Amino acid sequence: MWRHTRRGDRYVTVIIDLTPVRDRSGPARLVDVVPGRSKKPLQDLALPARPGMAWAGRGGSHGAVSPGPKSAAGEELPHPRAVMDPFHVVSLAASKLDQCRRRIQRAITGRRGRAGDRLYRARRTLHTGADLLTDTQTERLETLFADDRHAAVQASWGVYQHLIQAYRTDEAGLGKYLTQQLIDSLKQAIPEGLEEIHTLARTPISRSQDVLAYFAHPAPPTTPRQAINGRLEHLRGIALGFAQPGQLHHPQPHPHQTPQRPPGSNHLNQPTSPTYHTLKHEEPSICHDSGLRLHSLLGEYQRIPLNALGMKADWDADEFWQEAFKAGS
Repeated sequence: MWRHTRRGDRYVTVIIDLTPVRDRSGPARLVDVVPGRSKKPLQDLALPARPGMAWAGRGGSHGAVSPGPKSAAGEELPHPRAVMDPFHVVSLAASKLDQCRRRIQRAITGRRGRAGDRLYRARRTLHTGADLLTDTQTERLETLFADDRHAAVQASWGVYQHLIQAYRTDEAGLGKYLTQQLIDSLKQAIPEGLEEIHTLARTPISRSQDVLAYFAHPAPPTTPRQAINGRLEHLRGIALGFAQPGQLHHPQPHPHQTPQRPPGSNHLNQPTSPTYHTLKHEEPSICHDSGLRLHSLLGEYQRIPLNALGMKADWDADEFWQEAFKAGS
């Protein structure tokens, strides 16, 4: 997501070449940042195709390849293989676990969680891998799951831990087997009261090939992708408030400001902006009859002392005003 405002969201698709990282020949390379996350922007972009090239597309609600870029890559690249990032699969399961915990919390107490509530206190422990739990955390979870009202939370926690165990295995075959086993179990009838698991099951079931492809085609680490995305977000943040690129190259003077100097006095010898000639003729100047008008007003209001206006007694004898009188006559 590139921008999130009340007027709507704007997305971009970041295209990264991970071939150097996979071959250990250099860092990842940013190819382009295409506005939108649909199919058309990537079709308009000519993607270079080389044998064995590893591409990574970022877009979609969970950071995995969205349907638009995925279908475009299938048409533009030879023999593409879509691989769903494990980070986003686990993040999806973690978000559903949090949703289930909040739902059960409101169903029991009728409010949001507070510091003294067991579900709220265990929110971080639920996200910890089972093999990394301390004795205190293990005891806390056992006490939490002993309550039958927390059965939905325990079921969501089990799915989350199953995914973590599958991705943490050193053997790709075992990890693929555990993931396939989880997908098969999610295809079966899910009991009522497990809305979050039912929603979670849609992505692994509909995109099971992309999820399982990770074990057959290990993708490069997500660190290069996250590093490039972080730099892009940083650049976007520091650019807030800047004008559009066209305005930066062709600045438009403020209507109440002095126009630019003519080319003769420009040390860069750049052509004068068309705005200069426009503002030059529109710049407020003394009209031809201004001298006569001022002379008439001062004659009408003779009680006003000229020194109070900062004018000399013989102001009309000045060469400037004499020229104004001649022009107005």
